[in-house]
Amino acid sequence: MSSRSSVTSTTDKLPTGGSGARPRVIVIGAGFGGLAAAIRLQAAGAQVILIEARSQPGGRAYQLRADGFTFDMGPSLLTAPWLLQDLWQAAGRHLEEDLTLVPLRPFYRIGFADGNHFDYWGDPAADEAEIARFEARDVAGYRAFLAATQRIYQRAFAELAGEPFLRLSDFLRVAPELVRLGAHRSVYHFVSRYFRHPQLRMVFSFHPLFIGGNPFRASAIYSIVPYLERLGGVHFIPGGMYALVEAMTRLFTSLGGELRCGQPVERILVRSGQVWGVLLADGALLQAEAVVANSDVATTYLRLLPAEVRPRGLVRRLEQARYSMSCFLLYLGLNQQYPQLRHHTIFMPRDYRGMIQQLFDGQGLPDDLALYLHTPTRTDASMAPPGGESLYVLAPVPHLGHGVDWRRETLAFRERILRYLEEQAGLHELRASIVYEQRFTPLDFASELRSHLGAAFSLEPTLLQSAYFRPHNRAAQVGGLYFVGAGTHPGAGIPGVLLSAAITARLVREDLACRA
Repeated sequence: MSSRSSVTSTTDKLPTGGSGARPRVIVIGAGFGGLAAAIRLQAAGAQVILIEARSQPGGRAYQLRADGFTFDMGPSLLTAPWLLQDLWQAAGRHLEEDLTLVPLRPFYRIGFADGNHFDYWGDPAADEAEIARFEARDVAGYRAFLAATQRIYQRAFAELAGEPFLRLSDFLRVAPELVRLGAHRSVYHFVSRYFRHPQLRMVFSFHPLFIGGNPFRASAIYSIVPYLERLGGVHFIPGGMYALVEAMTRLFTSLGGELRCGQPVERILVRSGQVWGVLLADGALLQAEAVVANSDVATTYLRLLPAEVRPRGLVRRLEQARYSMSCFLLYLGLNQQYPQLRHHTIFMPRDYRGMIQQLFDGQGLPDDLALYLHTPTRTDASMAPPGGESLYVLAPVPHLGHGVDWRRETLAFRERILRYLEEQAGLHELRASIVYEQRFTPLDFASELRSHLGAAFSLEPTLLQSAYFRPHNRAAQVGGLYFVGAGTHPGAGIPGVLLSAAITARLVREDLACRA
């Protein structure tokens, strides 16, 4: 699959003023969305200042190095590589000159409470053989499922995900077609039409959790992930996902962009309904003709905008919206290896529906556990000392609005995870093998990442919180303010935020060109 070429042409270039000055744009937040938007705008002729609150770029895609271990602290898998190729082309470069993508086989292993497991390869013959081990009749269902999700992908992702949906009429125009494709159904309901076996229904419906969605509530549009993975593969970058952050940073600065780290934005400055700059936490003022916020969208509207210009209707919707779950993460440096783990290993809960319901709609912690383990040493031995393991353990947990006191629960929940991994996942003597440990809880999402309610993926991706119903890429009531990243259209995940960057950069270019 290849996307349209977006090499910056003369028609994409921003006009300069009478003095030859380039329009200044400030991008808040150097995560993947902010970096991608900054690259596109800098390549188009803007003078971009990229401001990051943390000490290094990356946002959620931070990296931790300690005692010979290297951990990606956020995103850990890469799909849809053509979106990165498109970004590099926009800057007049070639991705292959700056990054090596290593395809993974299998994509991931999924383990179940009864000890069974499913290896997902992205290869028709291998996947059908795995499916037949569970239920031979579901092989035909799998083929029909891929055909159906290909149709959804072509319309909802390839054709529509790059549209900004700024007007309700834009959404209403395509709504009947989306209904015909099944978008009004949940992912789980959609998957269940094609698979009989309950564990196969889990295998092909859990993907919304990767972007903060509830498989029993997220639109069937999000069922395209298995097709997307087969189309472009699942990849790893030697050195970890942070190598992508570093490559994007180099690309941005090589174009003449300016990166400032360790400088939190305190306030977006607005005069007469128009953005004119930002106030930094140290009291410095930076002026700009446009501000692109890769900061958490709810935090931006509720805290960074002056109270008098916050759009009341949107603020009310954001206060009442459904937000994604959060995550509890352990970064464990081990002095032994566990060969049964794949690069990506997922452990499903015993009660799939019950655990998800508690996660999104309950109070307190779920009774059951679901875990995602990232073991990059399977592919890149440099991520840990010889004979050791760099193990990232993620447990989806409720956001801070669900009554969990993490100051009291953190150590107990850690013990619960380690006990599960030792006794049920077969990682014997895991606790004894830990020589380095770091934790990241929903409290850290709220404080370190300034994420509203500590949600890991911003707004929950439901049908009525998607496309037109998601906060728009261009702010409607504050001129010169734009959004990029998980909280705006089309949503979370690396493909989503890269698409949002392309949409937002195009809107900024068009608006600045009109004002020139």
